[in-house]
Amino acid sequence: MRLTPLLLTALLPLFAGCQMLAEKPADPNLGTTRMQGELSAAGGHLLFKPCTEARQFVIKDAGGTAILQEAANLAKSPGDKLFADLRGRLAGSKQAGSDGQVDVTRLYRLEPTARSCEDPNFKQLTLRADGQRPAWDIKASGKGMVLNREGQAPLPLPFLEEQMPGGGLSLSSEANGQRVELWVAPQRCVDPVTGAIRHLKAELRIDGKSVQGCAYYGGARDL
Repeated sequence: MRLTPLLLTALLPLFAGCQMLAEKPADPNLGTTRMQGELSAAGGHLLFKPCTEARQFVIKDAGGTAILQEAANLAKSPGDKLFADLRGRLAGSKQAGSDGQVDVTRLYRLEPTARSCEDPNFKQLTLRADGQRPAWDIKASGKGMVLNREGQAPLPLPFLEEQMPGGGLSLSSEANGQRVELWVAPQRCVDPVTGAIRHLKAELRIDGKSVQGCAYYGGARDL
């Protein structure tokens, strides 16, 4: 069948509409970088110093993360230094006493210590979860996951990962005669002992019994 020029002209808007529907949604992380470092307050600003660097950047909350209020609430005194794991864009515009500005678009962690910069395993982890009363933690990577529980030896496990509706994840294992499941969902979570803030809420289930906790994505997962 031959298409006349008039018919082709009529079909152009339809083709354009199909192309728009086929386009993928824009990546919200495009142009941003995940960074870890030290937070401190000075000169009426919240300053961010990346791990292993001397440069300092003024924090601007560009993504509605509430990082300014969260840091103010977590610091016990004005001189306290915090650890921040965040995603953002470095801007060149300088302010007095700084080397520029970081426009924060996402907050992964905020902790009442600056020592988390020394974590040697962060870059290999895809996910870390932990909880209290009783104390437990899970470290997951491309090699499997390790379950640590208070009073018990570490338990290495293979696992199956599944994406859940709403942006959550499920990690499950049935090795060693136990059914172990870790469920995480994007929700602000506060450690009841340290006050640390994480971007994921976690639930650990072992043979049907569950305990609650918090979690965050490791450096091996670029989300």
